[in-house]
Amino acid sequence: MAVVLPVYETFSYSVPAHLSDQARPGMRVLVPFGRRIVTGYLIGPDRQTDLREIKQILDVLDDSPLFPETLIPFFQWIAGYYMHPLGQTINTALPAGLNMADIAVLTLDETNASSSHSPVEKSILAALAKGPATIKQLQKKIGQPVPWALIHRMRQRKWLQLDRHIQGGRIRPKTIRMVTLEESENPSRRLSRQRLAVCDILKAEGDLSVPELKRYIPTAATLVREMQKVGQVAVYEKSIIRDPFGDPIEPDIPPRLTEEQTAAVRQMAPLLGRGFKTVLLAGVTGSGKTEVYLRLTRAALNKKMQVLVLVPEIGLISQTERRFRARFGDTVAVLHSGLSRGERYDQWMRIVNKEASIAIGARSCIFAPFADAGLIIVDEEHDASYKQESGLRYNARDLAVVRGRHHKALVILGSATPSVQSWHNVTIGKYDLATLSRRINRQPLPEIQTVDLSLSRDERGIQRYITPQLQKEIRSTLDDGNQALIFINRRGFSAFPICAHCGQALRCKNCDISLTLHKKANAFRCHYCGFTKAATSACPSCGSEDIRLLGMGTEKVQEAMVQLFPDARVARMDRDTMNRKGSIVRLLKDLRHRRIDILVGTQMVAKGHDFPGITLVGVVCADLTLNFPDFRSGERTFQLLAQVAGRAGRGEHPGRVVLQTFNPDHFTIGAAKEQDFRKFFDQEIGFRKALGYPPFSRMVAVRISGKDPRKTAEAAKRIGALGRQMLNGAGPGGGRVKLMGPIEAPLARIANRHRWQLLISSSDIGELHRMVHDLIQGPDAAAAGRGIRVSVDVDPFFLM
Repeated sequence: MAVVLPVYETFSYSVPAHLSDQARPGMRVLVPFGRRIVTGYLIGPDRQTDLREIKQILDVLDDSPLFPETLIPFFQWIAGYYMHPLGQTINTALPAGLNMADIAVLTLDETNASSSHSPVEKSILAALAKGPATIKQLQKKIGQPVPWALIHRMRQRKWLQLDRHIQGGRIRPKTIRMVTLEESENPSRRLSRQRLAVCDILKAEGDLSVPELKRYIPTAATLVREMQKVGQVAVYEKSIIRDPFGDPIEPDIPPRLTEEQTAAVRQMAPLLGRGFKTVLLAGVTGSGKTEVYLRLTRAALNKKMQVLVLVPEIGLISQTERRFRARFGDTVAVLHSGLSRGERYDQWMRIVNKEASIAIGARSCIFAPFADAGLIIVDEEHDASYKQESGLRYNARDLAVVRGRHHKALVILGSATPSVQSWHNVTIGKYDLATLSRRINRQPLPEIQTVDLSLSRDERGIQRYITPQLQKEIRSTLDDGNQALIFINRRGFSAFPICAHCGQALRCKNCDISLTLHKKANAFRCHYCGFTKAATSACPSCGSEDIRLLGMGTEKVQEAMVQLFPDARVARMDRDTMNRKGSIVRLLKDLRHRRIDILVGTQMVAKGHDFPGITLVGVVCADLTLNFPDFRSGERTFQLLAQVAGRAGRGEHPGRVVLQTFNPDHFTIGAAKEQDFRKFFDQEIGFRKALGYPPFSRMVAVRISGKDPRKTAEAAKRIGALGRQMLNGAGPGGGRVKLMGPIEAPLARIANRHRWQLLISSSDIGELHRMVHDLIQGPDAAAAGRGIRVSVDVDPFFLM
């Protein structure tokens, strides 16, 4: 059994006789664990345990397994590879809100009052005098931390009592009250006119829900209660599905494939059912990769296979889901964090109950509970959004390949700008390659013009970034009745506010980062911890109220577009404007129906959207991600520029791109201008090989954080010294492991936690994992210290 706690071992429990018929792998159970009661997952029998020495499970929480037994080896592999507790790994995979646990509740013991209390004890007792509270509630009431040692001491003195209550498990199947007609010997003439009408409706329509009856008779709810009392109708609960989909979609007619699409389908379709295989589908933007996915899905369904489709962003799911539902109807389920907890649970159970054969979603969809998926599709496989950056730090693209191996499935990785990792796997023969080199309907790729921003450094105001060349192209686009997309990968109004008097930047009080002005919210905000400060705030150093708003973001660019083009309808697409449910769908619909002339956006607009009316893409500054202290910065910049450029010219009219940059001669900018991935790869791979970076090695980031800067630094140095000691004492294999650091992270403080990191790399994945395991979890592991957090990120994507 795997328990939902930060423990790496699995545990054995006995099953009482009265539960033996109910308990099966994939089910949740309640188990005693120390002095607590927690949720556990049954993962199979343990035949080597002495049953006389183990505890019994307390209850089985499910009527049927929440995931098939065939997924258990997959979960175990994930837990081992990413060095994460198995119970928490499974918990990450399942819909949120299912699990139960016991919560400590404190109550005042008024029979043992005393006057000799410390100030903190007096505050605790005064708060509990108003009613019982959990530890978290108590801390909030008194405004300071409450150590467990203090609670234990107060319990020993019998000043308070501690009880444990089972809480959680809030998600349940949704039900609706249904009304059915009871057979009655009472003649109709003994019924009132309204009751007779209810009976006539039920005879004609069959069982109906109370809301459906109210459409016929507004007072139906009251009538049904009275009729139920005298046995004229019966009421029962019926499970229903919370529908996450939007408007109904008409079935589509599959288009005629191009020669390249036909060749790609003919290459890949015969691989279905013939064992594990990974194919990289490299297709330029607008080449029709989604139609290839649809044809392969049809081929898989014809062979009774289940299909997983991953897209990088929730914003793309509605577009992909609509196309799949138009082709395959109700057999499609969606799984992503944008659903309510109830909707996600219902979609999950549709898959468990074999009511859906296709699952579409963002990265968490890789855990969809198919017993034996036959086709796994990862669209935009290069996208960094597939990497989870907290908790279980998995990469859904990599897990798609692993799950394909477990299920002997065909895995398709699709992209117009493949990751260096995937293209390298093609060059060494690990992956097959299918290509789509031309857009459908022979549409040309957009023409890209670079503009050197260094030439406009002396310009003032918005003219410095919205150059005359870009303004001229926008005006021409609007005059032609087309749409323009203006891209800047930074949200907010001003990303660098500084004091005009002393030159001090306005920084977050919790993080080592400048605040960003959000004009609509009238506040400065930190994009890392959420700290906010009024826009009217004075300089914290000298008190001056003269704050210069340097830098820019989507808000500032949107305002500039409104000023420069007052006749245009301008909209914005970033995390600030797309945070409400359905907002992305509404914006895409407005764009499709030409209710928007200029769209300003961050990288959200660059990912796979099909905007037929957009003929111009303007990149305000192409260098924002190029100079990050991260070996993948060039790769990310090329992919982002190529993807956003690909939004232009996908309709009837050819597209144009104005790419503004301070580094027009950089090889990444040059490759993006020529839209030549292979040119970029050939130069980038040389740098990676010379420096021993992935894909020529595997890497693990060990991150150390704490609120005390001195203790955090000491813990990091202690772990680093132990690592070097292990390497010096290692055998021949240890020489293949390299340790870099410890060093302060580029963002040295986030949310009041000081951050250090070590990077450990090796070309031997086994040696690397053994080293990290011994360093962090082994018997000789260095103690991190109180208040210090140590986390492990296998195959890290962001090194900031």
